[in-house]
Amino acid sequence: MQPTEQASQQPIHIREVILHTVNVSLQTPFTTSFGTMRTKDVCLVEVVDSSGISGWGETVTSDEPYYNEETTYTATYILKDFLIPKVIGRDIAHPRDVHNMLTFVRRNNIAKAALETAIWDVFAKKNGQPLHALLGGEKEKIAVGKSIGIQASPEKLVEKVGQYVAEGFKKIKVKIAPGTDIAFIDAVRKQYPDIPLMADANSAYTLDDIAHLKRLDEYNLMMIEQPLAHDDIIDHATLQKELQTPICLDESIHSYEDARKAIELGSCRIINIKIGRVGGLGESVRIHDLCKAHDIAVWCGGMLETGVGRAHNIHMTALSNFTLPGDTAPSSHYWEEDIVTPEITMKDGYIDVPNGPGISYEVDRAKLEKVLLHSERIDSAHSPHPIP
Repeated sequence: MQPTEQASQQPIHIREVILHTVNVSLQTPFTTSFGTMRTKDVCLVEVVDSSGISGWGETVTSDEPYYNEETTYTATYILKDFLIPKVIGRDIAHPRDVHNMLTFVRRNNIAKAALETAIWDVFAKKNGQPLHALLGGEKEKIAVGKSIGIQASPEKLVEKVGQYVAEGFKKIKVKIAPGTDIAFIDAVRKQYPDIPLMADANSAYTLDDIAHLKRLDEYNLMMIEQPLAHDDIIDHATLQKELQTPICLDESIHSYEDARKAIELGSCRIINIKIGRVGGLGESVRIHDLCKAHDIAVWCGGMLETGVGRAHNIHMTALSNFTLPGDTAPSSHYWEEDIVTPEITMKDGYIDVPNGPGISYEVDRAKLEKVLLHSERIDSAHSPHPIP
């Protein structure tokens, strides 16, 4: 599906970019096979057009390079010294052009996505369009799933699952790792035999665990996400042949080309599209369209985003091939107070796709100030490195 085109679309001229570094605290610690997160620093990227309109993106990084090679502060460095100078003072005819403008920097996809998504937002606002319409999305609401970190016991996990089932979530994702897997999934399935349930391994297993992972087939899981190495698509193809449960790839997919190769190898039946991991909305749409053409289901995973990142996820999930509930839970499930207004809320397991210009949520400057560590303004006079 091609993004909506309008003959009268106005280009944007990027006057300045402001980097707002904030520290936000989770309501409860979130544990995966990588470790436990209680707080995180986030860089919010504000792109300002020459007309004064602001668009927003965020670095969906953590403070440690465990999910990928980036951290909040490496991403901020790459943004400030390399990526922003490439676009500052430039006319952007369409935000889909930004992806190719940033390829001179290798990888660092989360940094690229933070800037690129902010440009999509300001472009959509300037042209009076909701972001989902600009991307080609058609849904009026999206189904919402809930991700649950590793719990202290199967009983604690069942308790958590029961809470979120009662709240109406359309999918439950359970983080697993060796020693906190079979017994935990078994306990959930005994209590809730019919709920949509998936397991996320975050690369905690190897091919030596094939027999162990095959035991998950008896639990009728929607999928097992990224069981093997974070950069692998070959061993996952071997594993998928052995499993009835669909494999979903997450960390292995950084681009359209990664997705194409994984599909051709038979490495997965589902792909989790995370905007930050693949470098932005433009690449996300390309991967979505590729998967749709090959009957590979997609969904949108979460990265413990603030309301800015969640808003982008909502608009992207309005695309037609996002057929599985994503992880874009309401703000109140993660933050005591989010930085956007209105608050992102859910009703009966769904979030309405908003129809205001851009991401349709506004950053509340007073709330931003409460969690702000520092801000830095970059304009055309700031270009510390030569740009290829």
